[in-house]
Amino acid sequence: MTRTSSVRRVALLAAALAALAVSCGTTPEPDRAAAGTGTAATASATAGAPEATAADPTTAPAEPDGTPTATGEKVRDAFATLQATLNESCATDCSYFLNRVHRELQELDTAMKADPKGPGHFPEPIQKIAELNKTLAGDTSFENLKKHEKLLVGTRDFINTWMQGHPDDYR
Repeated sequence: MTRTSSVRRVALLAAALAALAVSCGTTPEPDRAAAGTGTAATASATAGAPEATAADPTTAPAEPDGTPTATGEKVRDAFATLQATLNESCATDCSYFLNRVHRELQELDTAMKADPKGPGHFPEPIQKIAELNKTLAGDTSFENLKKHEKLLVGTRDFINTWMQGHPDDYR
């Protein structure tokens, strides 16, 4: 019985060492989601998102002609950062909140228009953002965003509902 246990231990030890040798000897593929400088939320919160280059087309979705988008965000990533504003409000820092919702909507708009499926794939969200932009008339001051807070938050909520109803459109 002792000999059988000893043989099993040696076999298990050999298998474990072989598994470690194989896992240590390979070069893993980089995780595309972790390949950026930070998460989508931190990337959008920074002053400027990392620039995508034509030399590395995997970092961003491409325009129909093959060039990367300006922000380099995919629709699903831009939508995720917009969703991150759902539990926020003007209760703590209204200026930050309104500017963030506006910025996230603009980044989602850019990503939708640059999506390989084409801007026609997201007609309602793009139209709602266009209506918001027309109302804001280029004035993104806190005073103007506060004046149009209901429209800004309503646009975010509409797009959230629309996207939830079209999950295959952005995955």
